[in-house]
Amino acid sequence: MKKVGRPAHSEIRQNIVEILAYMGEGYAYSIYKIYREVFPPVTMRSIYYHLKKGLTLGEFKVTRTEKERGDYSWGGEAEKIYYTLGTCASPKQMPRIKDVFVGKANALPDDRNPLSQPPHDA
Repeated sequence: MKKVGRPAHSEIRQNIVEILAYMGEGYAYSIYKIYREVFPPVTMRSIYYHLKKGLTLGEFKVTRTEKERGDYSWGGEAEKIYYTLGTCASPKQMPRIKDVFVGKANALPDDRNPLSQPPHDA
């Protein structure tokens, strides 16, 4: 008998897993900016949805939350929730995502840039 309902797998969520596999850690908007460079455009709301859904599935986990003061259209403070890969994530190491990070190697601090880390067997 055929299963009824939405499948648990999502191409958008898998793409976010691939991005976080190279980023190590990121908040929704930073993930969104890279996503739009590499994959077909999605809405910011879709990124938020898939991050939240990924939390419930164990594909992502929250590492920290920061409040940032500024002059935003919605008020004087923004909350950044930082995500990393969870235990149920299975990245496939897409080369086209690596190419984006190689081009932006200086955009991430060395301690969070996976491309600047020595190999595990070194």
